[in-house]
Amino acid sequence: MSLAPAAQLQHTPGERGLSRILWFLRDVLVLTRRSLIHVIRDPAQLADVTIQPIMFVVLFTFVFGSAIRLPGGGNYHEYVVAGIFGITMAGAAPGVAVGLANDIQSGIIDRFRSLPMSRGAVLAGRLTADLMTAVLGLIVVVAVGVAVGWRVHTNPQDVLAGFALALLFNYAMSWAGAAAGLWLHNPESAQAMAFVVFFPMIFVSNAFVALQNMPIWLRVVAEWNPVSTVTASCRELFGNPNPSAAVQVWPLQHPELATIICALALLAVFVPISIRLYRREDLT
Repeated sequence: MSLAPAAQLQHTPGERGLSRILWFLRDVLVLTRRSLIHVIRDPAQLADVTIQPIMFVVLFTFVFGSAIRLPGGGNYHEYVVAGIFGITMAGAAPGVAVGLANDIQSGIIDRFRSLPMSRGAVLAGRLTADLMTAVLGLIVVVAVGVAVGWRVHTNPQDVLAGFALALLFNYAMSWAGAAAGLWLHNPESAQAMAFVVFFPMIFVSNAFVALQNMPIWLRVVAEWNPVSTVTASCRELFGNPNPSAAVQVWPLQHPELATIICALALLAVFVPISIRLYRREDLT
């Protein structure tokens, strides 16, 4: 029996590329499973997508809701629940930043580097797990929202589109958080930075109050805040009160498109930055 030439035994470039993709996906699956197991063993990690949204809904519907009037009228309970969707999805960044900084300090990242695994899978696996916990956050907000009187008034396709936009924004914010965590290294510093950046994003937006009630100088910032666009998108797609539709600026006139553009821009900027920071750690 004749032996095949050595050239025929070698993998073609296409086969090698497919093998690398499958290797990467396998590693992402393993690391996603690892992150989810850690969450199951330490449920306190889910506080930002379970306890925090419940507190915001209860606080703003029953404590502040009676004192807030919407331009043009409307049910404030339905108005604010869509805002909770937006801020819950934006809240991905602080959790990822602190979590990665903790992993760096604990040495787990160094252990991953010593294993024969795809470098990019470490970040992708962690962020995929965080995206799954974000789905849990959406379920919690829906449940508590229905309990306080929130309802949707559109078709299922629009509702699913609203959830998809919120999750896309969450994933993009996760990569921004990953870049922050890899850059800062220290969990305390990451948490402090998250407080400085994240809290203004939440409150200088249309999540809790209508933009028409803000001072002009602050309103301009809120109009271009991505939290405002994702919140306005959810309100439109769920059929909830959306006073922002009367604000004549491009992001709020086209909130769905603005949310997609913002999310893709965040991914285009922070995915390569995060990978570069991770590789820099690999060389130190």
